[in-house]
Amino acid sequence: MKYFTLEELTKSDTATRRGIDNTPTEEVKKNLTTLVDRVLDPLRIAWGAPIVVNSGYRSPALNEVVGGSKTSDHMSGRAADIEAVDRSKMNNARLFALIQSLGLPFDQLIDESGMSWVHVSYRSETENRKQILKL
Repeated sequence: MKYFTLEELTKSDTATRRGIDNTPTEEVKKNLTTLVDRVLDPLRIAWGAPIVVNSGYRSPALNEVVGGSKTSDHMSGRAADIEAVDRSKMNNARLFALIQSLGLPFDQLIDESGMSWVHVSYRSETENRKQILKL
């Protein structure tokens, strides 16, 4: 993990405000490290500028409070919602396209709310479904 920290991948203002423990297990830490090593760090290198993680790991309690999917990969540390630093939809769309053009491995790549942010998940080389979705 060169460009991302465990702290930024587990930080949640909602968890802090609501007193929800969002401490990852060792397995979740391993999954977050793999997500960063395989997808986020290579993307950051190619992008050439910082990338904001607006949601990484979510404990099951936090995931429920924020209305996440009951099967969300965020709960296992295998997903992150990211944005360009300027948070522009145009640059988020460029990040979305860059993930694809670089051939980065992913399970799901989701355009969230018209490129308000990009969801990217990684399971494993054998489990990745390479789903590209728009929500």
